[in-house]
Amino acid sequence: MAEECEYRALFAVDVERSAGRGGPAFLRVREALSAALRESFRRSGIDWDGCLCDDLGDGLRVTAPAGLPKARLIHPLVHELDARLRAHNELAGPLTRVRVRVALHAGEVHVSPDGRVTGRPLEVLARLLDSAPLRRALARAPEAATALVVSQHFHEETVCPGRPGIDPASFHATPVTEKEYTGSAWLHVPGHRDPAPAPAAARPARPAEGPRPAPDDRPGAGRVTMKNRASGNAVVNALQNGTQYVRVGGGGE
Repeated sequence: MAEECEYRALFAVDVERSAGRGGPAFLRVREALSAALRESFRRSGIDWDGCLCDDLGDGLRVTAPAGLPKARLIHPLVHELDARLRAHNELAGPLTRVRVRVALHAGEVHVSPDGRVTGRPLEVLARLLDSAPLRRALARAPEAATALVVSQHFHEETVCPGRPGIDPASFHATPVTEKEYTGSAWLHVPGHRDPAPAPAAARPARPAEGPRPAPDDRPGAGRVTMKNRASGNAVVNALQNGTQYVRVGGGGE
């Protein structure tokens, strides 16, 4: 049977700083994340058993059921997940706290009869999840439990319309360049309004200069002549360059 090509919403989650915690602590982290995910999906009205899940080691990739409204993956899902992880972290020790990066995308994927999912959208999802802007967004919000990145396509169809529970002003654009992928994405940290990077400071404007007079090419232009009457019927002539001469004459001018 040939593989089917279907439009699906895609969700991926990865645990921040999972390395170096030790086996027992990391097992507790995985258990806490799994429980939070299942409950968040249930509260969001998304059939967990109808999803196709792939273990990523430090996280999970979920292909949502066909026809699922994509906006539901942001609200309530991501906000529900953030609330549950925050509650877990209030009681957890340093080695078992759970902070996650989440990526959302959607597109045409191939779904095999045995449930394997392949296609270019999965590659885009992986690049978004590993992107430096997403890592920095979570690092800048130490009190947060979740940082979300959505693709440009996902943002246009689910965030821009301003659906209930989704505030477009809480997302800001960022370029993403990871390996062979370059594109635009949008960041959101639930409960934390992460401002867009400040623009580079502009250089102070130079004082405006008035228009310079056009050069005058007429003979003698630019030269000032002063004439002073001196005693003895002499006329003193002074030029702009400082040269003076005296013309002595018998009569007045």
